[in-house]
Amino acid sequence: MDLGLAGRTVVITGGSGGIGHGLVLEFAREGCKVVSASRDVVTGEKLAAEAVAQGLAGEVLPVATDVTRRTSVDAMLATAKRRFGSVDVLVNNAGGVDHPAAFANLDEAARRWEIALNIDGVVNCCQAVAGDMLARGSGSIINISSNSSLLGEAAAGVAHYGATKGFVNSLSKALAWEWAKQGVRVNNICPGWIVPRAADDVGGGSFWNRFGFAHMGKPEDMERARQAGTLFNMSGLPIPRLGRPEDIAYLALFLASDRSSYITGQLISVSGGAYMP
Repeated sequence: MDLGLAGRTVVITGGSGGIGHGLVLEFAREGCKVVSASRDVVTGEKLAAEAVAQGLAGEVLPVATDVTRRTSVDAMLATAKRRFGSVDVLVNNAGGVDHPAAFANLDEAARRWEIALNIDGVVNCCQAVAGDMLARGSGSIINISSNSSLLGEAAAGVAHYGATKGFVNSLSKALAWEWAKQGVRVNNICPGWIVPRAADDVGGGSFWNRFGFAHMGKPEDMERARQAGTLFNMSGLPIPRLGRPEDIAYLALFLASDRSSYITGQLISVSGGAYMP
């Protein structure tokens, strides 16, 4: 199916993470003009070079962005507009856990960090694109949430993170209702356990490099553990394989396209069946 996305301008926040890696490259593969908005410009430049090396039809423009600051988001969008024109699609992918901890022991600094990134970052980006999208009467916003907002066991050790993603779920639904008649759609993807293809695919700021690989092993270690039946939280998964960044990207591509023009306000878990509403 041709999704008709070629030539569209897409902003993807958090491109330096594992899911971000898949989002940036798959949108570029579809011929989109992709802005990889992340504090980690070095990883963004690697993604841009990888898109060229793969001969992808689109273009990747890394722009240094701190989504927790509205001024930084506005500057990124101004750069995107100068280079590519108005933004057609926003993928709010930036987010994360400061560090795993029992909720009773969660420190104030970690709590504020998660609120700033997971809540303020999404609010800043949605508000920043709203004026232009609503004025044009078109646009698709895709918010990346988490299964941690849907399942108690998925929030083990990250309860506060799951709660911040619950805010994203509610905001997505409210904005979808508020903006539907003005031509802007808002949908929500809740990933389960998504593993990068290679450790080198993620930047230094990714949770994988901050604590994920140390806790779970490198991607190849996780795959071996999965095959042996010893991988944490995978024994009862209905679809018995590792989730990969492209699994999130494929759904995001559909939700970004006009093929999903009658879909808004929806929350879809991409988790191998871990969550079934």
